[in-house]
Amino acid sequence: MVLWSGRFSAPSDDDLKKLNDSLSFDRRMYRQDIAGSRAYADAICASGVLTPAERDAIVSGLDQVQSEMDAGTFAFQPSDEDIHTAVERRLTEIIGDIGGKLHTGRSRNDQVATDLRLWTAEALAQLAAAVHALQHAIVATSEGHIDTLMPGYTHVQPAQPVTAAHWLMSYFWMFARDQERLTQITGRVRWSPLGAGALAGNPFGIDRHALARALNLGTPMTNSIDAVSDRDYVAETLFAVSLLATHLSRLSEDLIWFSNPALGFITLDDRYSTGSSMMPQKRNPDPMELARGKAGRLIGNLTGFLATLKGLPTGYNKDLQEDKEALFDSLDNMLQILPVISAVVRTLKINPARMAEALDEEMLATDLADYLVRKGMPFRQAHHCAGTAVRVAGEKGVRLSALAVGDYQAITPLFGDDVHQVLSFSRSIANRSAFGGTAPSAVQEQIALARAVLAQSE
Repeated sequence: MVLWSGRFSAPSDDDLKKLNDSLSFDRRMYRQDIAGSRAYADAICASGVLTPAERDAIVSGLDQVQSEMDAGTFAFQPSDEDIHTAVERRLTEIIGDIGGKLHTGRSRNDQVATDLRLWTAEALAQLAAAVHALQHAIVATSEGHIDTLMPGYTHVQPAQPVTAAHWLMSYFWMFARDQERLTQITGRVRWSPLGAGALAGNPFGIDRHALARALNLGTPMTNSIDAVSDRDYVAETLFAVSLLATHLSRLSEDLIWFSNPALGFITLDDRYSTGSSMMPQKRNPDPMELARGKAGRLIGNLTGFLATLKGLPTGYNKDLQEDKEALFDSLDNMLQILPVISAVVRTLKINPARMAEALDEEMLATDLADYLVRKGMPFRQAHHCAGTAVRVAGEKGVRLSALAVGDYQAITPLFGDDVHQVLSFSRSIANRSAFGGTAPSAVQEQIALARAVLAQSE
């Protein structure tokens, strides 16, 4: 029997039914739906709607339904519009008409809102664990390259020397912010809409605070209209996953470029590279390209869902059925991507010799300017003098270290006989020892802080 068939003289058109039904994608929430139903049975028993014997029969029937679904033996029927109707239909088959009492005072509006919150909280915990594993991989790989020198880039142009660990650890802190967002969102997910009914609340005096505690959802939502229609947490989750995907895309872009033989800074493990169907020599960074491509898809899920939300009037609207496919798709894809990227980083081979070959003394021009600043010259003038030195070396076709002291002093007499000591990549890096800098001492401090951050979440 269709749940709302009493009002209508004819069944729904088959095409409408296909459009309306959500079982194909919401069936994954069966455990959450059954958990909510168990807790609700306790709540309406406490308020006198069910006798203890009826409550026990319902709970026993729900246990059987879950066993069938866990085992993959549950027989879905064409009349099952969604996971809620499938569970209730089978429950009634098992225990009889008593099963029909379970829905007393409950609407699918507060039921699905509860299911989705429970499911999202579990998925966020899985996502946080996957990000945690990636952070561990970043730290482990970085620890072996605290003294490895490489070019640092801005505008995709060589800028200043940095250490390989400093470059890689820059991504650790992006993912740390992602972790913080996931924690904050989880706190807002864990509010209970159950007991809000369709929109006006529950007429049977249930204890919504006890019901929320039973579901580990903290506290009930304060307004029943808001309870059934709020999907802020879905939008927030989609945003957090999109930004996480953006960070992964940036890391992937670096790894793609750095693994190109023209640079050769890194080599991807064979297990995480692919070949070409035509060109035998190819080593393609497909995992990184897929991660970069997925970012566009996940950003699309976010923007699409925000467009769905923006025009909704008060209360529950069927448009909100669009929340699940976007949410499920984003989390499924992210949970598929993260273990692969973690493995890529963990097995990454960094090639110090190739990185060192790419260092160019022009990257030390800022150090020349800093040298003059220490001699008392204002930085803007020092910047001009250092730039002049770079131009003169270019015109002569030599490196900065090949310019004579006289060449430097022709630019400014503040350049002394010790000017060539400045033109050292290791010295340049060692000078950046302030907190957060690229000096090995600062990077060691940074890694220690990162390990403390990871320990707090374990």
